[in-house]
Amino acid sequence: MIKVGIIGGSGLDDPNILEQPQEMETDTIFGKPSSPLTVGRISGVEVVLLARHGRNHQLSPSQVNYRANIQSLKDRKVTHILATTACGSLRKEIGRGDFVIVDQFIDFTKHRKTTFFDSFEHGAKHTGMAEPFDKSLRNLLHETAVEIGLNSHHGGTVITIEGPRFSTRAESRMFRVWGADVINMSVAPEAALANEAGIPYAAVAMSTDYDCWKEDEAPVSWDEILAVFHHNADSVKDLLINVIPKIGEAK
Repeated sequence: MIKVGIIGGSGLDDPNILEQPQEMETDTIFGKPSSPLTVGRISGVEVVLLARHGRNHQLSPSQVNYRANIQSLKDRKVTHILATTACGSLRKEIGRGDFVIVDQFIDFTKHRKTTFFDSFEHGAKHTGMAEPFDKSLRNLLHETAVEIGLNSHHGGTVITIEGPRFSTRAESRMFRVWGADVINMSVAPEAALANEAGIPYAAVAMSTDYDCWKEDEAPVSWDEILAVFHHNADSVKDLLINVIPKIGEAK
């Protein structure tokens, strides 16, 4: 049976997208997830919704218990995970409000738990990560985004930084040289853990700003991010509502 987990980024964790939502407190061997799970359906497909930063956005990116979040979805027997995130654009062609269906990540975090396998006591565990984002889910997200009229980029590399500060201009330039297309503070650890858990995972990143590499514009600010984000949040929800039935059909 198909059961889709949604990990909602800032403000993209609206339980109203679900039919008959029910809240569920849960715990895992790695501690409590960021928020209670909200269980419901979208077009007949069972969905489990998790707020990455907590219901009140009270958790900084470094405080999020990514292991507990992924484990809580695995414990609920989720078969696919869709993640949403705001991001900064590192490319001129990725404009504000554009969507990027990322296919690669660079992990530039420093203080996160990024593996379930802290010990090799019961044998070595090295998970392949050449293709960290599920191809079928990525294709469905991009095709659906185009169908509903969103400006979607099929593929792109996201670099995840520790935060909560934004990049220096030197860092932003370096990330561009490295080949990163967008920047955020959450996706890489999450994707790595989903792969270790054996759950197909894909992320849709909404571009809200140009970080600080683009010197003909003011450096990114939180107010700017929120303004673009609020303008486009409904588009993210529409994308999820339209793509989830296709996951059910593709079973």
